[in-house]
Amino acid sequence: MTKIRHLVLILGDQLDHQGPALSGFDNHHDVIWMAEVAEESEHVPSSKIRTALFLSAMRHFAKAQQELGRTVQYVQLDDPDNTQTLAGELARTLKASAPERVVMTEPGDYRVLKAIEQCAADQGCTLRVLADSHFVTSLEEFKAHAKGRKQLRLEYFYREVRHTTGLLMQGSEPVGGQWNFDVDNRGAFGKEGPGLVPPPVQFAPDEITQDVIGLVDSRFKGHVGDLSHFNWPVSRAQALEALQAFVRERLPLFGRYQDAMWSGQAWLYHSHLSSSLNLKLISPLEVAQAAEQAYQREDVPIEAAEGFIRQVIGWREYVRGLYWLKMPGYADLNELGADQPLPSFYWSGQTDMACMRDALDHTLRLGYSHHIQRLMVTGLYALLFGVRPKAIHEWYLSVYVDAVEWVELPNTLGMSQFADGGQMASKPYAASGAYIDRMSNHCNGCRYKPKEKLGPSACPFTTLYWDFLIRHKDRLAKNPRMVMQIKNVNRLDQATQGQISLQANEHRASVLAGA
Repeated sequence: MTKIRHLVLILGDQLDHQGPALSGFDNHHDVIWMAEVAEESEHVPSSKIRTALFLSAMRHFAKAQQELGRTVQYVQLDDPDNTQTLAGELARTLKASAPERVVMTEPGDYRVLKAIEQCAADQGCTLRVLADSHFVTSLEEFKAHAKGRKQLRLEYFYREVRHTTGLLMQGSEPVGGQWNFDVDNRGAFGKEGPGLVPPPVQFAPDEITQDVIGLVDSRFKGHVGDLSHFNWPVSRAQALEALQAFVRERLPLFGRYQDAMWSGQAWLYHSHLSSSLNLKLISPLEVAQAAEQAYQREDVPIEAAEGFIRQVIGWREYVRGLYWLKMPGYADLNELGADQPLPSFYWSGQTDMACMRDALDHTLRLGYSHHIQRLMVTGLYALLFGVRPKAIHEWYLSVYVDAVEWVELPNTLGMSQFADGGQMASKPYAASGAYIDRMSNHCNGCRYKPKEKLGPSACPFTTLYWDFLIRHKDRLAKNPRMVMQIKNVNRLDQATQGQISLQANEHRASVLAGA
């Protein structure tokens, strides 16, 4: 066999056919290396849907590379000699083939990077890690943006990216005369509900996906997720079809209703492109450009195009930059001292809170819930309950099909749990049941009353919200964006505050006892 020049390592979230690790690939001297290992589904108990998506997309990618005449060395999950760890499989290959070097693109997980670096060093093999051109902003550019700033905030970063890309720009000014149209993007559905919303494109499992589903169902029996619902894009062609359908059918109303929720409605006007983006089947720039072009054709209003583009080339890139800037210490932050375990109903979905029950049903059954359900339902409850940040982080990383640590960890610890003390967001996203009532119909059929904070009908979100403010009022009083909320707490007499704290603690005890 010809000596291998480059062993090109492709991870499950690096399925970009134009990725930098494949640049200059020599069909005669280079080999693509991919491995399915149980470690990646067991270091946190990955949902069966999440695992199946990764493995199916990996196999489709490998097949496409082989059709280009490239050699692919692919370790399947059920290969008898599989050591079931990335480092173990890479070491086995390096010992057997001794390539000149391993080439890879920057991974999306600090743990994985360190494992590969250590493996290459142990085997005496050169490792070359290339900057990831999938993103609009490189890690070096983000470091330059962050240098000298006391605080990092999305808005300043987002404006820089708009200038750099030219998206929704007229010269040096934003199209529409303003950078942000969020004031127009906070609509609820009203009593009539969302009506008939065009569903996302459904992709029936092909033979490759069916094989993966059988394997995953057998190998990870105890993991959550119903594979009979599997219909996610697993190839670039499918991801592009999903993008086109979203822009055509749901983007026009995405902006207005991006924060709205409705019982039994998992998809609504959301794009469902996050998994395709995070697997790198499609790029953020082409996704953002598709939205911009729809606005230019007058198919969508400016608030829809801008709100979506901000998520894709603003927030997503900002989160990634912060992750690599702050790791590894960021993962251990717990500025609010939260110390409660994760309630068991996060895994079972069995709860009498209607909003939680609905969000957990989508999550556990489909591997998906939209961003407001994650931030302002499951995440909000964990924040108010006082769940250890690492526990809720590991849950989010386990259950969602789009979860890769670079994007999930900062969203959870920074945005949702305020565990970084404000490095990422300017204030905790703390709210009572009134917010959920305003943005959904969940409270209509719930046994709890969102406006009540005390008594048997009090909404746990509302009780825990006031308890959260009471517990942290000294810290939060120093935050200019929390002044009004703390003033409201201080209007409560000591007896009422004591009753709230008592009921909150009784609720915690009841939940943790499994009652």
